[in-house]
Amino acid sequence: MKLFGSWVAIITPFDDNYNVDYGTLKKLIDFQIENGTDGILLLGTTGEGPAIGHDEKVKIIEEGIKHINGRVKIMVGTGTNNTDKTIEMTKIARDKGADFALVITPYYNKPNQEGLFLHFAKVAESVDMDIVVYNVPGRTGVAIKSDTLLRLTEFQNIVGVKEASGKVDNASEIIKTTKGKLDIISGDDTLTLPLMSVGCTGVISVTANIVPKDVSKMVHFALEGKFKEAKNLHYRLFNLSKAMFLETNPIPVKTASGMMGLTNGKIRLPLGPLSSGNGEKLKKAMVEFGIEL
Repeated sequence: MKLFGSWVAIITPFDDNYNVDYGTLKKLIDFQIENGTDGILLLGTTGEGPAIGHDEKVKIIEEGIKHINGRVKIMVGTGTNNTDKTIEMTKIARDKGADFALVITPYYNKPNQEGLFLHFAKVAESVDMDIVVYNVPGRTGVAIKSDTLLRLTEFQNIVGVKEASGKVDNASEIIKTTKGKLDIISGDDTLTLPLMSVGCTGVISVTANIVPKDVSKMVHFALEGKFKEAKNLHYRLFNLSKAMFLETNPIPVKTASGMMGLTNGKIRLPLGPLSSGNGEKLKKAMVEFGIEL
């Protein structure tokens, strides 16, 4: 097992002028590590990767990896809908010292299954680092099928799948088809425990941005087979995790981080601020969880 535990898809903080706030990013990293997070994903969807420029991405990777300093595992979101650009970004992540590259299924292009296979195969052949396939059809408009993932197991550096289709059946199909050759990790907070009950090995979490200790405890209880304890935490986290998706991620979690004083809550265009009605719902979920605001 290479890919396991409680990972955070960490938010990217901005200053009041919407520049990357590296000082706050380092504080967020420390907050995660101090509260039991096993791995940090930089520049994922939750990190607003699509709204961040190339030079900024390189600096985030450099500063993040330097500050983490081997304390936990590091993953970088390097996937795009351009194969050559994906290879370029994955090489940068490798050369800067990341442990894994998270490569999303190409969005907008809507490749067929052969195109998906050839895309991931070319990335795997071009960059000698561990690659995690990111399956999130709700974002990309295309899902990678279990048979295609089985074909990709011929590449030893394709080691796992972030499964965010929102369907337990899909995770079960992937696990059954790939026969343990890939580590499957949840990409949906509310489904983490159900997915772990069928063989997934952890989560790359949005909710962990604000309550990392609780997410980590739930995941580790499940990994240890303590499903009664894990179930109690699943239900404790459930409403809060639902609130993280009241609107497009990462709008709610970025707003929540602002309410908690972890960041100023700034989010870059083209995403807009959380609506006032959903803001009240988010605040209610946070207060009911016991978060001090």
